[in-house]
Amino acid sequence: MNDALFKLESRSKFRKILNLGFLDAFRACNDGPGHYSFWDYQAGAWNKNDGIRIDHFLLSPNCSDLLTDCKIDSDIRGREKPSDHVPIWIKLNV
Repeated sequence: MNDALFKLESRSKFRKILNLGFLDAFRACNDGPGHYSFWDYQAGAWNKNDGIRIDHFLLSPNCSDLLTDCKIDSDIRGREKPSDHVPIWIKLNV
């Protein structure tokens, strides 16, 4: 695939950001595969749950201690005329 999102270089750069000490809030609160924030309009991607997770909250070490929850509101994608992205949110105990 010739999409920048799937290139090894892009994934490596994202990993380098995480290695600076940032926390992927969604992964800290949710395990397992099948969690996505984007589904292409082509080939029935939404109905097959063939998506990608390209929307992120990356938290600094100080902020990561405040994290209590993070979710993807994927049900919004099932509405009439939805965006190809869905909201991702975090809850911080401040």
